[in-house]
Amino acid sequence: MSWQSLLLMPVVVTYLLLMFMLTVYMLNYLYLAFVSLKSHRRPQAPASAEPMAWPRVTVQLPIYNELYVAARLVSAAAALDYPPDLLEIQVLDDSTDQTVELVAAEVARQRLRDIDIVHIRRDVRVGFKAGALAQGLSVAKGEFVAIFDADFLPPPDFLRRIMPRFDHKRVAFVQARWGHLNREYSLLTVLQSLSLDAHFAIDQQARSSAGHFFNFNGTAGVWRTAAILDAGGWRADTLTEDLDLSYRAFLRGWTARYAGEVEARAELPVSFNAFRRQQHRWARGSMECAGRFLPRIWRADGPVLRKLVASLHLTAYCTHFLTLGLIMIFPLLLALSLYYPALLDPLGIGLFANIMFFVPAVYFVIGQHLLGRRWLPRLPLILIMTVLASGLMLNTLSAALQILRRKVIPFERTPKYGILQRRQDWRNNRYRVKTDLVVLFELALAGFALWTTSFAWQTNHWLMMTYSLFFAVGLLFTSGFTLMQSLSQRLATGSPA
Repeated sequence: MSWQSLLLMPVVVTYLLLMFMLTVYMLNYLYLAFVSLKSHRRPQAPASAEPMAWPRVTVQLPIYNELYVAARLVSAAAALDYPPDLLEIQVLDDSTDQTVELVAAEVARQRLRDIDIVHIRRDVRVGFKAGALAQGLSVAKGEFVAIFDADFLPPPDFLRRIMPRFDHKRVAFVQARWGHLNREYSLLTVLQSLSLDAHFAIDQQARSSAGHFFNFNGTAGVWRTAAILDAGGWRADTLTEDLDLSYRAFLRGWTARYAGEVEARAELPVSFNAFRRQQHRWARGSMECAGRFLPRIWRADGPVLRKLVASLHLTAYCTHFLTLGLIMIFPLLLALSLYYPALLDPLGIGLFANIMFFVPAVYFVIGQHLLGRRWLPRLPLILIMTVLASGLMLNTLSAALQILRRKVIPFERTPKYGILQRRQDWRNNRYRVKTDLVVLFELALAGFALWTTSFAWQTNHWLMMTYSLFFAVGLLFTSGFTLMQSLSQRLATGSPA
């Protein structure tokens, strides 16, 4: 028996399994987009502008070494339009640099205006952000807790618009939509905005409106204090304490609301290294929560569709592993196609790839449409966004390997620099994130994908050539821009990036 015969069945079955699993994820994106479009067209009964009685709210501002943005956050929180006797602000400051003095001065200034604001410091940063939130909650006066990360600027009417959405005593939290203070700063910030826009306009809207599980996004939202306590409180044993608490609350029988009409704007990361580290943290935290909650979700009562959507939500980063599997199997398919010419026919098993290739772009287009933005001029950027997503596969693989090795890593917040205008330069600022050696493996994998592209070109398999080139460009884009930016920063400061 020839080697071609021995390899044919395992390679084809593996390819079909990879494509089937990718198809399931892509169909989920289309399902969420359809639900979001449907709910968008449905007339919404506006929440009452005035509840029967405004509840007491504690605003928590977790801060750790945010020299460039902490003071403006405290000022924005103090400007919230809410009954003063029902509003408390906690600045949960774990900083170890001059941020402490800046925050203290701003807190003192706000106290002179009779704002109920406290500056809470901890001797030891146990539990990182989750630990700070838990300690603040233990002394909070509010029936509800609003949370804003350091890079956010809540609008003055935020609480007055959010609180009426607690229209039932079992609503655990209400999540607002993230906006962007520096959307047009660079190509990186534009691409991030496209991704986040789709997440909020499609994912959060669809899951909320259809009664599926969805997550609090860690900031720009309000929790019911009783729900936090009933779900077991804030925990720091995953890197996404917000996702963890959200699913614990849902599994305890709570529900939640998404308030897409309320926007809280924030600063997007301007550093590729910071962006990659953020994605790495989100990927690891999501996979940690998947391992923790998937068995409980499938044992719990409830519709199968809800369980399936929740499972796809928690394992969303697995699409990166499936994409990596495709990159590795493409050369084998091309080699076998020399002996079985019909194997990669556009109407054969390649049909799956041909259809699924366009789903991410459609997803981002719908996200822009739902937010009332013109998507056609941004179509080239949307295509680049799909490239960026594919280029992060090894970044995600690194997170998965850390979990498998049970490697404990500290929570690393994404540094922000107060960058809002194009002309601003951040390269000499503090809080730099070192370049991960994963970029070298990305360059190597890009070289492998380029070799596959050449192989496909030589054998006249144009679609396979296109897909391989797409993956190569994605890997070169993420690794190349990371290295270029790191080099630029090193030249600007005269020190290693």
